[in-house]
Amino acid sequence: MKKILIAGATGSMGRQTVQLVENLPDCQLVAVLAPTASESSDFKPAVARFDNLAAVNIAADIWIDFTTPQAVYENTKFALKHHMHPIVGTSGLTSEQTKQLQELAKKEKIGGLIAPNFGLSAVLLMKFAQEAARYFPDAEVIEMHHADKKDAPSATAIATAKVIAENRNSENCFKTTSDSKARGADYDGVPVHSVRLPGYIAHEQVLFGGSGEALTIRQDSFSRSSFMQGVKVAMSRVMDLTDLVVGLDQIL
Repeated sequence: MKKILIAGATGSMGRQTVQLVENLPDCQLVAVLAPTASESSDFKPAVARFDNLAAVNIAADIWIDFTTPQAVYENTKFALKHHMHPIVGTSGLTSEQTKQLQELAKKEKIGGLIAPNFGLSAVLLMKFAQEAARYFPDAEVIEMHHADKKDAPSATAIATAKVIAENRNSENCFKTTSDSKARGADYDGVPVHSVRLPGYIAHEQVLFGGSGEALTIRQDSFSRSSFMQGVKVAMSRVMDLTDLVVGLDQIL
């Protein structure tokens, strides 16, 4: 029986994950962490509730994090130091912070997963974009999310831009001279545009342009429940990992 602690358990993704864990026969929800967790009546009496990181005093096998960009680094560091395998779905970790956490995981000899997106369609989009970049070096990313998403661009969009930049021949790219903010944020030479509107959940499209032709790859997540399949896969495999890996594709 895997013992699970969910950080951010009262948020949209956290609540979905609580339901998932409680319905899995080989998992036990032992604790939740959130600013209002100690006041919530949504959790079973046997589940320990903590409203801040300093108060956490329980051991678990897996730490699942759906918190905020401001909290995720310290949360993940805490999990690693206390030998809880982290599954991080929170956006906001910088490249340097990720590197530091990977070094800490190696020191503590414990594996985990940082996943920019748990949607299988989003993982496949990044895989297809990686392939397309070899033939279409000119690309732009547009990501669309719900109005209350804290970060922009999303971690998925940044990860998509990175795989495009790493796999294209940059010498053949169209050189733009515009420095207008309307051209989007620049990640390794790939413009990334963010949309935040009510009614959206999580959507991304990658536009590739070539001589006389274009290619569009798009994915849409219409419900947060779609992410739970990825979370389930992560829980089933994270304890076998020996490093802190980035991307759900690393375990699929």
